Amino acid sequence: MLNTLDAVIAQRYWAWASCAILCVVCLAMAPASLWWLLPGGAFGTLTYIGFIDYTVGPQAIRRNYPVIAHFRFFFEMVRPEIRQYFIEADSDELPFFACSTLDRQRAKGMVDKRPFGTQLDVYEPHYEWINHSMAPASIDGHDFRIVVGGPDCTQPYSASIFNISAMSFGALSSNAILALNEGARRGNFYHDTGEGSISCHHRKNGGDLTWEIGSGYFGCRNAQGGFDADKFVENAASSQVKMIEIKLSQGAKPGHGGVLPGAKVTAEIAEARGVPIGTDCISPARHSAFSTPLELMHFVAKLRVLSGGKPVGFKLAIGHPRSGLALSKRCWKRELLLISLWLTAKAASAQAPLEFTDHVGAPMRRGVNAGA
Repeated sequence: MLNTLDAVIAQRYWAWASCAILCVVCLAMAPASLWWLLPGGAFGTLTYIGFIDYTVGPQAIRRNYPVIAHFRFFFEMVRPEIRQYFIEADSDELPFFACSTLDRQRAKGMVDKRPFGTQLDVYEPHYEWINHSMAPASIDGHDFRIVVGGPDCTQPYSASIFNISAMSFGALSSNAILALNEGARRGNFYHDTGEGSISCHHRKNGGDLTWEIGSGYFGCRNAQGGFDADKFVENAASSQVKMIEIKLSQGAKPGHGGVLPGAKVTAEIAEARGVPIGTDCISPARHSAFSTPLELMHFVAKLRVLSGGKPVGFKLAIGHPRSGLALSKRCWKRELLLISLWLTAKAASAQAPLEFTDHVGAPMRRGVNAGA
């Protein structure tokens, strides 16, 4: 009986294996009728394409899904044209299509300007704009930065206002992490590791890191899943780690926690997170190192000392005013700055049960209005 990992592998290569089997069957039937050579040649060609995909394919999706990946590419190429030219108007599905097209043009060094004004409906209810100024401000440079770290931080960090948000290795592939971190290095901004901790791929290109620590304490956990100060010091001492961020709760799965299935816990992921290979990786619904706002402040101060004076902050999802007020009071007494975000239905990119995805969290505009 196939285990979970074997089942995943079987699902990936079924198209390739099917083509190879059908090719052999057709060739075996060829002595009875030469017409069998035609489908045999077709299936043989697909088998050869799958072999190229698996061995030297430049794209990860082709290596992971030989043969069948080409069908995805075909429909991916055809569907936008069908929608754009036969179904939708030019302004439908904006700003997604407009922004993605603009990103590709700029990445390729193509012209990114357009004449004759906007194509948006400027009188629709949610249209947003910026008013003109008769005396525009003079800006010295484009590299806007802010120093993070108060008087207790001996290693403050000059952070860009544009950075890479938290996405873990495991949720993203190694190539994605490498590309993001190389972008952070070139752009001189930080790359948030996500709660999956610091992997070898985060370290390779040398981009600045903000190390996110979630309720699973990945990268600084003991065998029981609790916080381990010695392991924290080992990772936090890296010159790449500029700041530490505590993730207070599972925004996409409050009260539920997160699970990375054991079949996906490879040796690299296990090494980065400090968990056994091939076993389910659990992110509890809440922290075990603290439980109250005051205890959180003590934990923040502890991590700042253990990290050698690096800035330590936290991110959170707020669902009720009293939660924000309690944290604000403790932060104010300790001269800390708290920036709180109200939990919205589109706040997280992580996987979650459908009931949570559809019904947990306020719509963004209502959440922002409630927090105002």
